[in-house]
Amino acid sequence: MIGRRMLLGTALALPAIGAARAQEAVTYLLPAPPFLPAFAPHQVALRRGYYAAEGLAVTFQSGQGGANVATQVGAGNAPLGGAVGDTTMIVRANGVPVRSVALLGGRSLFHIAARRQAGIAGIPGLRGKRVGVIGFQDSGFYALLGVLAAHGMRRTDLQVQAIGNAGMTQLMIAGSVDATVSVPEWTDAIQEAGVEVESFDMNAFFPAMAQVVMSSDATIARRPAVVRGFARAVVRAVRETMEDPAAATRDYVAQVPQHAGREAAIGRIMRRYAAEVYPTDPGSALGRFDAERVRTVQRFYLDNEIVRTAVPVEELFTNEFVG
Repeated sequence: MIGRRMLLGTALALPAIGAARAQEAVTYLLPAPPFLPAFAPHQVALRRGYYAAEGLAVTFQSGQGGANVATQVGAGNAPLGGAVGDTTMIVRANGVPVRSVALLGGRSLFHIAARRQAGIAGIPGLRGKRVGVIGFQDSGFYALLGVLAAHGMRRTDLQVQAIGNAGMTQLMIAGSVDATVSVPEWTDAIQEAGVEVESFDMNAFFPAMAQVVMSSDATIARRPAVVRGFARAVVRAVRETMEDPAAATRDYVAQVPQHAGREAAIGRIMRRYAAEVYPTDPGSALGRFDAERVRTVQRFYLDNEIVRTAVPVEELFTNEFVG
């Protein structure tokens, strides 16, 4: 009797073991540490089992910025990685064979955060002001150039300073710069420190993009199920974060325990992403790219010598892996 029971138990366990073995290991490279709130949808999808449901066992690793991630993905060192939406048009022009496969929001990742004490009234009010950017080869800086151009202005009309990631909050809090090209978590940290901030929507003036999922031409051809599964899982998490930021906050903090005790701040950040970065334009589907938007950005980059070669727009992204 005992032997028969053991055999039955083994037989019942086999499907579960088989399912576990069916999970395909996937490394996803992020441009910065995985615990940052910018990557909350990636973590929420992991917490809720969305990758596992697609047959994927996902591990996150950090690269050194979007361009580095694109280079690693293009070289086959990882099947997937993340960056900002303009990255593929910059690196592909230099021979890196990557394209974007999912767009994680319909609006710009960036906005301009200005100290209220600086008295900056809209974009024209930035003239002569000290404005911080991460660096001069960063997507946020390029987006700033686009916004300025829309107002007939140039970078020389401002005192633009490359202040790095840490400086984006520290120098704003100290009053060493008047404004920064910011993301939601940086602006929240500045406000949490007691600094009153005015925010200006860049999306209203220049079609900068949100984060993207990237893959190489080789991976797209050889492992389409992996690309589709990851894209579908993370886009689902973005959609659900928009619908219920509070629930996403709970799952994110549970998945990333170093944020325990910061639930109020994380909740504010999630709501800001849900309201300002993730929404799409009417008639547009979350996750998909608009070819004309990409073409407009590329045209600006060419005109301003950010890139020197125009890559065919259809080589910069694909919508085949998202709904």
